[in-house]
Amino acid sequence: MDADARSEKERLRARLLDARAALSEERRDRAGSALRDAAAEVPELATAGTVAVYYSVDAEPDTRKLVTMLWKRGVYVLLPVFRSDRSLDWAAYEGPDSVAPARFGLLEPTGPRYGREAVARASVVLAPALAVDHAGYRLGRGAGCYDRALSLVGPNALKLGVIYDTEFLESVPAEDHDRPVDGVLTPEGGLRRL
Repeated sequence: MDADARSEKERLRARLLDARAALSEERRDRAGSALRDAAAEVPELATAGTVAVYYSVDAEPDTRKLVTMLWKRGVYVLLPVFRSDRSLDWAAYEGPDSVAPARFGLLEPTGPRYGREAVARASVVLAPALAVDHAGYRLGRGAGCYDRALSLVGPNALKLGVIYDTEFLESVPAEDHDRPVDGVLTPEGGLRRL
């Protein structure tokens, strides 16, 4: 990817992060409730044995209510652990007391680590994104950890980017290593398959 495309990614990231920072806590809370309710209507989540999902921080779309809902339904929930090599390890969510502050302001599970390949057991993966386009390409924070994780997911798993409705864009810059998702989950629009 050339320098112009990298610059475009950085400008887009900055714009999207600024827009998220401007959201009120009340709006983020409502979005979290709406995401939980939308997730409850996704057939694959209703029947999932294992779901890999991130535990939101800061102005990310709030997945904490969604994680709790899945866990209370008896779904085996895997949360990521950010490794020093920028890959993701995975551990089980076992309730609100099973996460603790970690590097980079993240909240991560405190239980045993199951390795990078654990994500391959998930029938649904809910991935963070700053934006997703109509072809399924997601713009992340730039570390590439979710692209590497998505490359390990089975072909029958449902892969969704979790974003605010305004972050579903016509296109985002993509590189050869970028892995598309199958759809998006948004607070107002719910599930949109691509």
